[in-house]
Amino acid sequence: MLDSIITSKTRLRLLVKFFINAANTGYLRGLAQEMNENTNAIRKELNNLSEAGYILRKETDNKVMYYANTAHPLFATLQQLIQKYIGIDYIITQILERMGEISRIFLVGDYAKGIDSGIIEVVIEGEMINEEYIAQLLPKIKKEIKKEVFVKSTTEFIGEGLLIFENK
Repeated sequence: MLDSIITSKTRLRLLVKFFINAANTGYLRGLAQEMNENTNAIRKELNNLSEAGYILRKETDNKVMYYANTAHPLFATLQQLIQKYIGIDYIITQILERMGEISRIFLVGDYAKGIDSGIIEVVIEGEMINEEYIAQLLPKIKKEIKKEVFVKSTTEFIGEGLLIFENK
């Protein structure tokens, strides 16, 4: 969907990096290495995104760090678009449909770090989670969003991850 609108794969990967989690940052060489791209392609897209105001630059320790501009008027919209592109919204909808008492859902692994690896790792926290439903659901989600999805369930998640749903 989004890749038909944004034709630059490098730009799309940078948008995923910075807008899936606003805490993600990166510098030119690190991003080039992480995305297995040459620095010129990364530099060009970083400059384009910076000029448009979507990402900001900050020089620290002789490195220019880039991060999402959370004050940009389209920040929330871009974040929602990226979540839809990855399939997070679809995963949440499917999980909540018949899962039991879900208290929180976390995105962990590569996508929580902004790395578009094609492997989505989710941790579901709650009581009496329907494990059979998860097993039936995963092939359907994979087919729909065209990404590998791994789901772990626990009664209490302790670790690092991006909170994507909370039942208050």
